[in-house]
Amino acid sequence: MTLQKNTRPRPASNGMNIGLLGHGNMGTEIERLVRAAGTHTVSIIGIKEPEGTIDTAGLKNADTVIDFTSPEIVLNNIRTVAKAGKNIVVGTTGWQEHIAEVEEIVRESGVGLIYGQNFSIGANIFFRAVAHATKLFSAFKEYDVCGLEIHHAGKKDSPSGTALRTAQEILRNSKVKTTLQAGKLDRKIRPEELHFASVRGGVNPGFHEVIFDSNADAVTISHSAHNRQGFAQGAILAAEFIKGKKGLYTFDDVMKAHGIK
Repeated sequence: MTLQKNTRPRPASNGMNIGLLGHGNMGTEIERLVRAAGTHTVSIIGIKEPEGTIDTAGLKNADTVIDFTSPEIVLNNIRTVAKAGKNIVVGTTGWQEHIAEVEEIVRESGVGLIYGQNFSIGANIFFRAVAHATKLFSAFKEYDVCGLEIHHAGKKDSPSGTALRTAQEILRNSKVKTTLQAGKLDRKIRPEELHFASVRGGVNPGFHEVIFDSNADAVTISHSAHNRQGFAQGAILAAEFIKGKKGLYTFDDVMKAHGIK
């Protein structure tokens, strides 16, 4: 891929120019929604492969940047965007072990950055439903809990960021589960371990399920993405939220801004 030349379109009076880093499935859907709504404008910021060099001229034209690239280059993207003084929405997952470094980059550059394991409104309500159900079922020792996630063959991280966030909600609210096991088990699982399995194949944009199981019955809570529209809508909401802000935020802050704790 070669660097693309960008000219800045004129946004609506209350809008902004959103620069897209990554023009795969997610970037394409975000572009479609932005153009259809007409509130904001959108431009594609070129990335030279394979070294990941960003088109700084295109970056200059953006008010806020949305990144849906890959874990291998997202840290470099954050550094470059922050150095340019632009606020950024990070939709890429699989990099959260570097959160301390990202927080330092944000603080030193004086920009705003928002990230999340999942930008879908439905998925974020799913997190809260799982947390509440875990508290309820933890009162009864008869119930065990486990999880499953399915994603398309092209997804690069496993378990998904959504699965990790879901597991965090269970571990935070369970009286029994204290440790996540996301890989293959060649032994009997221990009572304090939460098993969350991952499946990769086909074109599934994302399915997550939590199962509370006992001898008597089972209760399941699931979130199934029909397509990428929900993720794209959430990313645009995040871009609107981070406009004019400084510091590190998560998508939970967007939910709180809409009255959902």
